[in-house]
Amino acid sequence: MTKPNLEKIKQDYAEIEIPDELDSVVNRALRSNRRSIRKRAYSRIAAGACAAALVIAIGINTSSTVANAFAAVPGLEGLVKVISLKTYQAESPTQDVDMEVSQIENLSNKELENGLNEKYVEENKQRYLEFQKEMDQLENKEDVHAGISSGYEVVTDNEQIFSIMRYTENVMASSATTTQYDTIDKINQVLITLPSLFKDEQYIETISANIKEQMKTQMKEDPEKIYWIKGEDEDNLAEGFDQISSEQNFYINDNGKLVIVFDDYEVAPGYMGTVQFEIPTDLIANELVSHTYIK
Repeated sequence: MTKPNLEKIKQDYAEIEIPDELDSVVNRALRSNRRSIRKRAYSRIAAGACAAALVIAIGINTSSTVANAFAAVPGLEGLVKVISLKTYQAESPTQDVDMEVSQIENLSNKELENGLNEKYVEENKQRYLEFQKEMDQLENKEDVHAGISSGYEVVTDNEQIFSIMRYTENVMASSATTTQYDTIDKINQVLITLPSLFKDEQYIETISANIKEQMKTQMKEDPEKIYWIKGEDEDNLAEGFDQISSEQNFYINDNGKLVIVFDDYEVAPGYMGTVQFEIPTDLIANELVSHTYIK
């Protein structure tokens, strides 16, 4: 199975020009919802293939019910909460769009809270515009049924750690899911980054070597599992996983373990989906700044 050009995908996202009216519509909606957050039923909006600004305008501005479609996530307790705002919603014979923006509440660090929430809005804008760009480039788009959906999941919520995962599933000729994670120290009200956990960059080599070992072990135990490891494929020795980056997707689970995450097609064929590797704490213990987060 051919590995997609992920760098080109990232570059395409970076080159998307966001219409001014798109920003103004979203900002108005967020200001309105910050003033009045209510729990309302959400009605789906039927629409044709719409431009990005039009979809948001339909989804937010024409209905007070939709404009206040915030709901507290059931079962979440403690300081930090997540609410959801449906911003992109459309249905047609060829398109199915259902994109949900997560918004964090109740952080005392408002700079962090606002920064994360603005980032989450921007993520969905970029992905929706990329989806529309891909649809516009299809020669037979009237015959192609495509869709994009996004949402979020709180993967860790304990006394100190709050980790939220946002996902986007894009269905065109095939299906691909991308994820992004943020991990917050609820006590100290700071965003935890991967480099902040370690004394220096040695962790990159240590963790990468362990992930390769886990990949090889899994493939040996289960022939159905396939990972791309650089230097291991005789037909393509230059391709495959070599090492994690300092911006690698990660979260800290409820057991205080570091978990490294890879998206669809990043280190394995698409049928493997997103893959995760829990890193043994004793392996990285000497490289950690402290054991406050990683146990």
